[in-house]
Amino acid sequence: MLFWSDKHRKAFAVLEYGLMTRAPLTVVTGEVGAGKTTLIQALLRKADDDMRVGLISNARGDRGELLRWILNAFDIPAPADADYVRLFQIFQDFVLTEYAAGHLVVLIFDEAQNLGAETLEELRMLTNINSGTDELLQLVLLGQPELRDIITRPELRQFAQRVSATFHLGSFDEANSVAYIRHRLRHAGGTGDEIGDEAARRIHAESRGVPRMINKIADLSLVYAAAAGLAAVNVDLVDELIGDGLILIAAPEPGPRLVPAQETERKRDLS
Repeated sequence: MLFWSDKHRKAFAVLEYGLMTRAPLTVVTGEVGAGKTTLIQALLRKADDDMRVGLISNARGDRGELLRWILNAFDIPAPADADYVRLFQIFQDFVLTEYAAGHLVVLIFDEAQNLGAETLEELRMLTNINSGTDELLQLVLLGQPELRDIITRPELRQFAQRVSATFHLGSFDEANSVAYIRHRLRHAGGTGDEIGDEAARRIHAESRGVPRMINKIADLSLVYAAAAGLAAVNVDLVDELIGDGLILIAAPEPGPRLVPAQETERKRDLS
């Protein structure tokens, strides 16, 4: 069911590039429901046998708790009363042991915007385990657009300097939304025509091209069509579904904040 839009191909290429070049830090951002987690799942299916991969979702807490999240991701036992120094030593020993065995340790954080600036800086410190020309530990961060805002803060400039590759996964344009709907219908056993092009374009407009929202609207449209005895979803049926309030869509992200000079110019234009 995975649909490879141009943006998804590029994002996946960035992830593969990060692993191939043993980049210490790779970052992919995107709106909620854009398909970041789907890409990671596809990447893990292609992971080499010489990689030890740990996946963490929605990690929170101070630096000691972060290390416990990490150890848990690799199924590494640690004493309940271990302090930060002991936890760090356990993880470092694990990384060095895996390196000696010819394995690369890859740590993936999903929803990394929840980590916050201090925790991201702590992650940067973990990359100090790497020595010389050999990269023993790779970090891959996936998050919502605010992750980029956090990383580009002045206090995280050292973190940003260690990011070898980054990509922002945007929403589908109309053509990709229509192709995406057809793709999923066909892979589900249909012809691809169960949702007409005009209806698909209406779904795109309502979903703003976000794959997760496209799925929801398209699925419920098919339910409505079946209930009405229709062979295909038309635009009137999509409008009926939306009018019935079955779909909750958040307001779009606010635009960039104007700096004072821009605000002055805008007021001058309005006067």
